[in-house]
Amino acid sequence: QVQLVESGGGLVQPGESLKLSCVLSGRAISTYAMGWFRQAPGKERDFVAVINWNGGYTSYADSVKGRFTISRDNAKNTVYLQMNTLKPEDTAVYYCAADPSLPQRPDTNRFEYDYWGQGTQVTVSS
Repeated sequence: QVQLVESGGGLVQPGESLKLSCVLSGRAISTYAMGWFRQAPGKERDFVAVINWNGGYTSYADSVKGRFTISRDNAKNTVYLQMNTLKPEDTAVYYCAADPSLPQRPDTNRFEYDYWGQGTQVTVSS
């Protein structure tokens, strides 16, 4: 059974950084494309960043491009989201997700992802 567990969220001030981690258990993470999505109160869950099975392809939402970096360590069964220069509008619950259908070309559509973590809260406020 595949399980995802996120960590690393917290309360930070604007301009600061956080690094989120997501550990996959139950199967080798290398068989999945992985994604980070976020959901603010009252809003839909939005795409943030995705990465293919070996890290050779990534894609970012325009709102985070240049500030966030997605990466993975298949030996540790872990995917990361480095978030720099955080803004109040980045406040949300952040979820990682796994998509087994096309590991070499990750999808930005959340409905393509079969497995989800419980989420970790990121709050950016002064």
